[in-house]
Order: sequence, then C-alpha cells, then structure tokens
Amino acid sequence: MLFKSTAVSITAIAALGIAMPLAAAQKIGAVAQDFKLTDIYGKTVQLSQFRGKTVVLEWHNPGCPFVTKHYSSGNMQATQAAARKQGVIWLTINSGAKGKQGYMNGKESQALVKKQGINSDHYLLDSKGVVGKAYSARTTPHMYIIDDSGKLVYQGGIDDKPTANIADIKDARNHVTAALAELKAGKAISVAQSRPYGCSVKYAG
Repeated sequence: MLFKSTAVSITAIAALGIAMPLAAAQKIGAVAQDFKLTDIYGKTVQLSQFRGKTVVLEWHNPGCPFVTKHYSSGNMQATQAAARKQGVIWLTINSGAKGKQGYMNGKESQALVKKQGINSDHYLLDSKGVVGKAYSARTTPHMYIIDDSGKLVYQGGIDDKPTANIADIKDARNHVTAALAELKAGKAISVAQSRPYGCSVKYAG
C-alpha cells in the first residue's frame, strides 16, 4: 500500500467522539497518514482511494479573514481549478468544532460551496478534529500536498504573504501552484515546507 493503513483507527476514534492526535506532525518525504471522513453529502471519502494521484489537502474555516482573503478574491478557487485541470485531487477539510467559528453542518456547507464556487473534489467534515490533529493542521488555510506515491511533499501556507490583505495576492508566490508545477515537471519541490498562516483551527476541547 502507498498509504499507511491507519484509517480504521482514525474512524474508530472519531466514532467515539474523541478528538486527539494519532500521530506527530506529518513529515516531508514520509508516507501520508491515511484517513476517512464524511463529505457534505454524507459520502465516506478515504485518502488512500486516490493512490496514484497527487492530492492537495486544504484546511478551511469560512469565518476566518485569511480564508476570506483567498476566497473573496477568487484566488483559492482559481488554484483549485488549475490543480484539478492537472488531474490533482483537492480535498477541503473543515475541522471546526460545533459551537465554534467555522463549524457547519452538511446543508450549510453545501450552500457555502455553491455560493463561493469552491472547486474542490470533496468538502470534508472533521468536527471532532481527529484528522486535523493527526496532521497537526494549525491554521486556516493550512495546505498539504501528497504526491502520487503517497508521500507528503509540501506543507505550510498557500503563499509567502502572511496577511489578510487581498492586495498582497498579486505579488505573492503561490507555494501550492509552484509545487504542483514542479511535481508535474519531475523536479524536486524547491519550497517543501513553509510557515502556515491564518486563524487557528477551532478544535473541540
């Protein structure tokens, strides 16, 4: 298998409602930890079902001004669309706990996806925070790229302008777009890790 076979453990713990990290922060060059989550339509999605394809993970909180920066400008949607055009799978994950900023149920998430034109393949709900903590996702947005061999090749911010100012996007280096282009060209990722920025993930507990 290309992914670690830990999905059963994550699913079992999520079912018990226990939000706890199952692993240390994911390491660049290591096999990405597998997981299962339910999308906004009630479908179970497992990371390992996409083995053989590049996968982007995006942590999301619609109430965060840093997230708003990238969505109100269309920057995140354009990055998603460009990635999917290359055959990349894009998974948007919401780890906001019930009662905290960013939390949405399935119907609320469906409405948001439609309203904002979110171009991810799946919008996944992680209200117990199990997967977010397993990946040590700290901010929204927090980005991860997993290559077609199942290894983590990038983690960090979407770009190098850690502000909530839309005007900064035009001069920013989009780390995700750059990494995906390098992967496609068969090159090493020049910036494999950067400091994530944004709002803290609003975990349960």
